[in-house]
Amino acid sequence: MEFDTSKLVWTRQPKSCVITPERIEIETLPHTDLWQRTYYHFRNDNAPVLQLSCAEPFFSFVVKTDFASSHHRFDQCGVVLYLDSENWLKGSIEYENERFAHLGSVVTNQGYSDWATTEIPASVKSMWYRLSRRQDDFRIECSEDGVTFKQMRVCHLHAAQGPVQFGVYACSPEDSSFTAVFTHMALGPCLWQAHDGQQPDA
Repeated sequence: MEFDTSKLVWTRQPKSCVITPERIEIETLPHTDLWQRTYYHFRNDNAPVLQLSCAEPFFSFVVKTDFASSHHRFDQCGVVLYLDSENWLKGSIEYENERFAHLGSVVTNQGYSDWATTEIPASVKSMWYRLSRRQDDFRIECSEDGVTFKQMRVCHLHAAQGPVQFGVYACSPEDSSFTAVFTHMALGPCLWQAHDGQQPDA
């Protein structure tokens, strides 16, 4: 397996982009986002998403994100697995203000999103993510140094049957624009080991 940037496909185009084998830069357009229904009762499905298709039922994808130029509320970038408008997941940091940002993940199943989040210092301007697949179950992890990863989320995607698409995204839900940088992209065997505790139900 290899994360080949020449095989990446846009779901939607950003304002501008630069793509090389080692680096991706995405400049966001204002009023772009991914969200479905829950709590806010609106649907946003216009964020630029750049993805690779993969039929492997077990894999791990790693990417480092840099977002030093983010400056406006809800500016965000991160890892994404986008199947269609109503079935996807993402892990990212959203700028909130000069004091703190939100490190979080969103899982959207059958048209309804949830958001799990924690506050982190706004001084954090880069983050690594590791997205792992075990068939139709997924794990998102984060790391500040690319060595020690901490679990953010374990989840299920009902629609993740067969090939899936995953990669990176960046967006600016309000009247803003910034440049997100993605490096150290790697695709390999699943690093999320099978559960060794309670046995599955018969």
